[in-house]
Amino acid sequence: MDAPRPRQPQAVLFACGLNSVRSPMAERLLQQMFPQSLYVKSAGVRKGELDPFAVAVMAELGQDISGHKPTTFEELDDWEGLNFDLIITLSPEAHHKALELTRTLAAEVEYWPTPDPSAMEGNRAQKLQAYREVCDGLSIRIRRRFANAGAASG
Repeated sequence: MDAPRPRQPQAVLFACGLNSVRSPMAERLLQQMFPQSLYVKSAGVRKGELDPFAVAVMAELGQDISGHKPTTFEELDDWEGLNFDLIITLSPEAHHKALELTRTLAAEVEYWPTPDPSAMEGNRAQKLQAYREVCDGLSIRIRRRFANAGAASG
């Protein structure tokens, strides 16, 4: 018997440790795929600095994330409230934080373990390749997870 397909959310939050690499990339990828039908944001447990390699890899895809301002859960809550029906966590730290939040939020939480490319050692080309692999992985998961989102918003 097939597992039930997850329902399509209206508002999605991507979360990781610093909101500087993985979550901003995922936020932009999902926004690009479904510009009208979904509200998408990203946040981190702690505030990081936007990673220049993440900016470079997204620019290769024609996506400009250079204006992204890393945001914490608390800042997002203060600015606009955490009105998300799906929180996708990309790191263990963010997953624990999201599960804490679901005590007071009616949000589903999905954990997508995603390696942190900023930990990669090597030259610029090797580092960029690690970021591309993370970006490609996120893109594939987003496509699979939200395959029907465009059709669902009618």
